[in-house]
Amino acid sequence: MIRFIRFADELSAWFGKAFAWLIILMAAGTGYEVFVRYVMNNPTAWALDVSFIMYGTLFMMGGAYTLSRGGHVRGDFLYRLWQPRTQAKVDLVLYFIFFFPGIFALIFAGWKYAARSWQYGEVSVNSPAGVPIYQFKTVIVAAGILLLIQGIAQVLRCILAMRTNEWLAADEDVFETEDLLMQKAAEAEKDAHP
Repeated sequence: MIRFIRFADELSAWFGKAFAWLIILMAAGTGYEVFVRYVMNNPTAWALDVSFIMYGTLFMMGGAYTLSRGGHVRGDFLYRLWQPRTQAKVDLVLYFIFFFPGIFALIFAGWKYAARSWQYGEVSVNSPAGVPIYQFKTVIVAAGILLLIQGIAQVLRCILAMRTNEWLAADEDVFETEDLLMQKAAEAEKDAHP
């Protein structure tokens, strides 16, 4: 079980980090559009569609990574007070009632939309450039499959938590800036007053 959980976490992290680079491309594309629109007075016909596609791809492909790190929004005003065993039982039920049906719907509907889109080479109707979007619809299926794999890992995490009454944490690979600053300040304070 633990090996599958680690595999799913690493897979989700790899895809999440790889697609995070789209942020730089989006910034460059938006910067280019602003420059040519306001300085050169020659706006592009494609920039808005491409930025939407990149943002949507980033959002979809980062979902499994966010799930693996417990980053999705949850209403945990009561949940956080419970023992890990109780949390795991609730999570397990919710995964089967809500998560998996939604993910299967995402994969199957996404497959249908992507297949149809590839058949007729769908392009965006929002711009005169006719930016192709069939590849973007394929991202729906890929993101659904990644979420399915990570969801199975989360179910296994629940089973482990029900057995041991503690959560198997994902590897820490991203830290909040304010946490790092507070840690540095605490270390500096400790070094200043030994």
